[in-house]
Amino acid sequence: MRSSFQRRSPVLFPGRPVRTEFRDDWSVVLEYEGEGDGPYLIDLSHRSRWDVQDREITKYAPWGVAVPEKPGESLLEKGVLISRMNQSQASAWQLAGQMRDPAEGSAFSAFTETTESSFFLALLGKQTFSTAEKLTSLDLLDPEKKVPFLLQGPILRIPGQLVVLGRNEVDGAILLTCSRGYAHDIVQGILEAGEEFGLRPAGEEAFSRWLESVSG
Repeated sequence: MRSSFQRRSPVLFPGRPVRTEFRDDWSVVLEYEGEGDGPYLIDLSHRSRWDVQDREITKYAPWGVAVPEKPGESLLEKGVLISRMNQSQASAWQLAGQMRDPAEGSAFSAFTETTESSFFLALLGKQTFSTAEKLTSLDLLDPEKKVPFLLQGPILRIPGQLVVLGRNEVDGAILLTCSRGYAHDIVQGILEAGEEFGLRPAGEEAFSRWLESVSG
């Protein structure tokens, strides 16, 4: 039975959705008209996101995935992305699968859900980094950092988190999240920055295909 409660993403894209799905109280766009072959901007705000805080942060394993040892390191496994933010804090993002709690029992007290207080985007495909360099001064191509990795800092002058999921000479994949109230301005800024490269909105399935391709 369909729930009467509906969560709403703060992200509004231009374009016409051609396939949608109601899932976990969210209306999820699976595909937009005329997506082409990328590059893409994808709204993943419906995907579950949590902060974990504890002085012994490495004892936690959200959705069964360990917290990385060092700040700035990320781990992508089982459709889950865990990023070490600092000595006592990590972010846990569920990128695939059915929404569920990341922990059980007493461990759950260390978790705070951030899904509805923020928005969540994927920038994916050709010229990803050419677009992103217009949005932030963070060094997304630092050769000393192993993909995936987390950067924290300004995105169009707005504090946020950014994870480089993939990068090569042809294309890349970046996830970013900021406070919900900045969604309109940042989406507009990204689309303008990527216009010369043909950046356009795409549905969740474009991201799912990429995730499956790297998960093997």
